[in-house]
Amino acid sequence: MGPLKIALGNYGLTRPLKDGKVKPARIELQFIEVEPITAGMRRMVRAEEFDICEMAWTTYLCAKDVGKPMTAIPVFLTRNFHHWAMFRNVNARIRKPKDLEGKRVAVNRGYTVTTGVWARGILATEYGVNLDKIKWVCTDEEHVAEFQAPANVEYVRGSSALDLLKRGEVDAAIGDLGTNLPDTIEPLIPDARDAGFAWFKKTGVYPINHGVTIHDRVLAEAPWVATELFAAFQAAKVDYLKHLNGRDLNRADEQAIALGKGIGGDPFPFGVNANRKALETIVRFAHDQGAIKRDFKVDALFARELMDV
Repeated sequence: MGPLKIALGNYGLTRPLKDGKVKPARIELQFIEVEPITAGMRRMVRAEEFDICEMAWTTYLCAKDVGKPMTAIPVFLTRNFHHWAMFRNVNARIRKPKDLEGKRVAVNRGYTVTTGVWARGILATEYGVNLDKIKWVCTDEEHVAEFQAPANVEYVRGSSALDLLKRGEVDAAIGDLGTNLPDTIEPLIPDARDAGFAWFKKTGVYPINHGVTIHDRVLAEAPWVATELFAAFQAAKVDYLKHLNGRDLNRADEQAIALGKGIGGDPFPFGVNANRKALETIVRFAHDQGAIKRDFKVDALFARELMDV
C-alpha cells in the first residue's frame, strides 16, 4: 500500500503525528495541509480527495446519510461545551432562551454545523425551546451538497453571523463570534462555562466536535488500517497529555486542561463505549432537527475492527 493522503488540523493532539514523533508501524501518511481544516472536510465529502480526513461530526453524519463512502474511527480531536456559543442582541427583547421563539437566529456557516446542532439540541432539551418556531439564518452553504434544509432555514451569503447580529438583521446567533464583542451583544446563557459543566454532570454528555474518517476504498483493501491509525492517535494523545503537565502552554492547551478539570477526567477520551452517550445524543439531536433522515445506531458509524477498544 502506498502513502495515504491525510488532512488534519493543527492541534496538540495531531502535532506528534504531523512532526513525525509518532509514526504508524505499517502505514505511511502523506499529510496535506488545508487551512482552515473545514475546507478539507468539504473537499472530502464532495470530491473524496483524501484517504483520511478530520471531519466535523455532523458533517460526517450528513455524509453517511446520503451514502458517502467513508467510515469513522473512534478518535475525537476537538470537543467543547456549546452553552458558550449562543449570543443575543440586547435590544431584541430576549431575556431567556424561550424568548428565541418567533425570532431570527443566525448560525455561523451552515445549518448542519456541529456547534449549531449541539446548541439547538441544548435549547430544546434543557430550556424547552420549540426550534420550529425560529427562523435559522445560515451564512454559508452546507459541506454536503445534497443536504436539503428544513423550511424554517434560510441562507444569507456574504455576511458573518456577527455582522448580522450587529446590524440587527437577526436577534441572536450561534457560533464562535470571536472576542471583543460590542456592548450590544451578550451571551444568551449566563455563566455559560459553568452551565456546560453542570449539564455534563446532569446528563453525562461530553460533546464531540471533530472526529476522523477513512475512505471506504482504503478499508476495503486493508481493513487493518483502522486499527493501525487508532493506535497512532492513541500514542499521539499520550504524548500530548504529557505536554499538558509541563510548561509553555498555549491557549488551546489551557482550554484542554480546563475541560479535563470540568469533567473530572481525560479531556480527550477515545473509543466508542467511552463516548456512547455523547454519540447517541448528537445523532438524536441531528435527526430531530432534520439534519439527517436516518436515525443511526452508533455502532454502524465506526470501523468494525475498533468496536471493542
